[in-house]
Amino acid sequence: MSIIGLSPSGPGGPPIPGIIGTSPAMQEVYRVTRRVAGSNASVLILGETGVGKELIAGAIHKLSHRSHGPFVRVNCGALSESLLESELFGHVRGAFTGAVANRTGRFEAAHGGTVFLDEINSTSLTLQVKLLRVLQEKEFERVGDTSTLRTDARVLAASNRDLMQEVREERFREDLYWRLNVVPIEIPPLRRRRDDIPALVSFFLEHYNEVNDRYVVHIGPGAMEALQDYHWPGNVRELQNYIERAVVMAETDELTCDLFPACVTSHEVPPGAALPTGDIDTLTREVVMQGLSDAAAVTGEVHSLIVERVEKELIAQVLAACGGVQTKAATRLGINRNTLHKKIKDYGLDEDPEADPR
Repeated sequence: MSIIGLSPSGPGGPPIPGIIGTSPAMQEVYRVTRRVAGSNASVLILGETGVGKELIAGAIHKLSHRSHGPFVRVNCGALSESLLESELFGHVRGAFTGAVANRTGRFEAAHGGTVFLDEINSTSLTLQVKLLRVLQEKEFERVGDTSTLRTDARVLAASNRDLMQEVREERFREDLYWRLNVVPIEIPPLRRRRDDIPALVSFFLEHYNEVNDRYVVHIGPGAMEALQDYHWPGNVRELQNYIERAVVMAETDELTCDLFPACVTSHEVPPGAALPTGDIDTLTREVVMQGLSDAAAVTGEVHSLIVERVEKELIAQVLAACGGVQTKAATRLGINRNTLHKKIKDYGLDEDPEADPR
């Protein structure tokens, strides 16, 4: 769904098509996006799940001189390594079982345009070597072929994880990191731009009223306050989901608190929701209670360890609640099944003999 930006005033300048928000944090995103769009530089878009990283990537493409070319999206976390390699670079007939015809890869298809690699942190070290070559040399081979192809495609990448930490833990190549991170754009989570929530609510109300033939146009007492007080672990995507649900379920023309899940009005973390990794103060307090000092807790290394520990425990609990069924657990966690499978392996949770790989 396309979200048309408002007309913000201030140092950020004109709006970015597809983005709503006038907060200072978003003004900075607008400024960097416009500045980098006219170049050919690689851009690394950072932010939690649901903040709108793909919207920013699309805006960079539309504002660039490549806007006449294709904008090709690839979710790196949605495919296995072998399938992702074929998806990116293409393959020739007979390259592997099931390859009954030649196939054009995404880099080849994006010639003259832009490739957006979402969840770039999900790629294997082997595939990262090939991505580095495309970035540096602008050339590649299809799977099963020896002929070298060239591409003039700009690369934008996104990650919801700290790639520098991934580099330190040897899960991501440092040379690829620096090649991707020419210009970083960090999109703030919704809880850090609460002033944008009323505009987002208005937009989603108008949209879902139209598509569902409803007329929910008033906001009841306390409803907007509850929405602005909630911590939004799922960010804009979660807000969109709750507004759609409220419009569908409303029996009057008013948006009221009872139309939202209890987690919104009670400020509780919903089942399966990951703790916001950016809230270092909350995590620090938890660690201090266990005997670590404030000074140690606020360092990047310790913070990352805390986040990983919380994430591991959360995944273990959700897996247990879902009877070890990974597909069900991934849905509840709000992540891709392949991403969950990788995390299970990284955290050693696959050693559980009762785990169900489905």
